Amino acid sequence: MPLRSIKLASVVVLVGLAQLAMAQPGTMVDKIVAKVDNHIILHSDVEFAYFDLASRGELIGEDPRCQVLESLITQKMLLAVAEIDSVEVFDAEVNMQLERRMQYFIAQSGGSADALEEYYGKPLEQIQEEMRDDMKNQLVAQKMRSHISEDVTITPSQVRRFFAKIPQDSLPYFSEEVEVSQIVKIAEVGKAQKDRVFRQLEEIRQDILNGADFGIMAETYSMDPGSARTGGELPGWYKRGELAPEYEATCYKLKPGELSEPVETQFGIHIIQLIERRGNEYRSKHILITPNSSADDIERATVYLDSVRTSIIETEADFEKIAKDISEDKASAPSGGFFLDQTGSTKVPVDQLDPTIYFTLDTLEIGSISHPTTFRMQDGKEAVRILYYKSKTPPHQANMEDDYQKIMEAALREKKARAEQDWVRDSKGLVYIYIDEDFKHCNIATQ
Repeated sequence: MPLRSIKLASVVVLVGLAQLAMAQPGTMVDKIVAKVDNHIILHSDVEFAYFDLASRGELIGEDPRCQVLESLITQKMLLAVAEIDSVEVFDAEVNMQLERRMQYFIAQSGGSADALEEYYGKPLEQIQEEMRDDMKNQLVAQKMRSHISEDVTITPSQVRRFFAKIPQDSLPYFSEEVEVSQIVKIAEVGKAQKDRVFRQLEEIRQDILNGADFGIMAETYSMDPGSARTGGELPGWYKRGELAPEYEATCYKLKPGELSEPVETQFGIHIIQLIERRGNEYRSKHILITPNSSADDIERATVYLDSVRTSIIETEADFEKIAKDISEDKASAPSGGFFLDQTGSTKVPVDQLDPTIYFTLDTLEIGSISHPTTFRMQDGKEAVRILYYKSKTPPHQANMEDDYQKIMEAALREKKARAEQDWVRDSKGLVYIYIDEDFKHCNIATQ
């Protein structure tokens, strides 16, 4: 069975199990089992979350459904109190997260938007719009959680006490881990490449001015996968500071319906059409083309990094300091070029590394620096990098010496969870909470 079919089938199984559980003879198909102010929780919400956890082997406790309901109630409390405190998220934040979520779903469907649309039986734009409220609620809840735990810190002695409480036979086992740092040089696009794109976009612009449909041209030529599917339109309204400065400045100069000359930003070169403006907010659509680096551009970046590598080796300079100073990868440069795991540790399981990096390490000795290699960054730009292979930790059971960062993060998460539980108890008087008789036996903190 193709990967796409497996992924989609797993969703069908989860939904089907939840529906089956609610449709047994003598049971109500669905009903409200809890309410927090105006936010309701349905029996189907509990069942779906329950089967989701079951499918991932993450059910815990004697009555997992009680824990599921408590988690859902906490989520609704965060939303209800956020409304009282007027906590908001910008439309641009929602749009960005929605786009990321849709790209993930498309990837899980085998990389095909058509496959996702076929499964749901509706256009991608409609799927995305139906997810909007849930995504906004998630972001509001995250903001509230951040506010609750912003002052929570942990000391080394608290980390040691946390680790000492873990039974020896319950200590996690970690696979092989490595510490790898990189220095990245983006292959700067030469003038000839940019001029070619400027000319192409000017031709597209003239075609639109002569009657060609902007949406069709965007679907045909734009290299922004999110907006290309919607005829070039960026979803929602944007305020000052939310888009690239050059893009934003152009939008404020345009009249509704007016088409810009080609405009360059960090993402590439655009032609922009203003749809509507109200005060400092605006809606727009664009066609983006990102110039490719030429072989000469890549060669210049390669020669530059080869000289950096030679200098570090000859002078025994600190690779991590050089990475902070000159690496053009914004994600890794602040950490000295290191790849980080989910806890922020520089020790990364080898199975989480990009395969090309793993194969490069296979040719290196510990403490050595690779020759420059080319790769494509997440934003599509071509770049060159050198890798520093700092250390390798064989598979092992968790210990304070090798895994302090991971243990500290686990201890901090537990402390933040306790802070959230305290907040729930302290805040339950601020909102109305109803729990159905079927769940009265659950020892939920809000009761």
